[in-house]
Amino acid sequence: MMLRHGILNARLAGALARLGHTHQIVITDAGLPLPYGIPGCTIVDLTLVAGIPRFEQVLDAVLDAVVVEWAEAAVESQSLPAHEWITARLDSVSLISHEQLKARLPETQLVVRTGESTPYANVILHCGVAF
Repeated sequence: MMLRHGILNARLAGALARLGHTHQIVITDAGLPLPYGIPGCTIVDLTLVAGIPRFEQVLDAVLDAVVVEWAEAAVESQSLPAHEWITARLDSVSLISHEQLKARLPETQLVVRTGESTPYANVILHCGVAF
C-alpha cells in the first residue's frame, strides 16, 4: 500500500518502527563520521546534495513519527542554528561535547544522515513510550 503521509522512505520508516523504549536515534549533518559495520546499528543516509535534506526537515519528520524522552546535543552547537532547531522542538536537551556525541555512535540503533552543511547539526534522541 502506498503511504499518504509521514515518512515515505521505506528504510527509514522500517527502522523507526523497530525501535523501542531507551533506543537511540542519531540525526547527523553530512560531515559526521558514520559507524559502519557496528552490529545492531542501522544507517539511513538521506543525503542527496549539500544542504538537502536539511537537518531541520529530517528532525521534524522523525519527531512526528516517534516518542522522544530526552535528547543530547553538542555543547559546541549552542550559538549555532542547530541548537535553536533542537531546543525549539524538544523539552529536554542535555549538552555533551561533540567528541562524546561521536563516541556514542556505536551505541545507537539508528543513524540518519542528512545533507545538512551547518556545523554541529547533530542530535541523539532517546526513545520513550507513548503511555
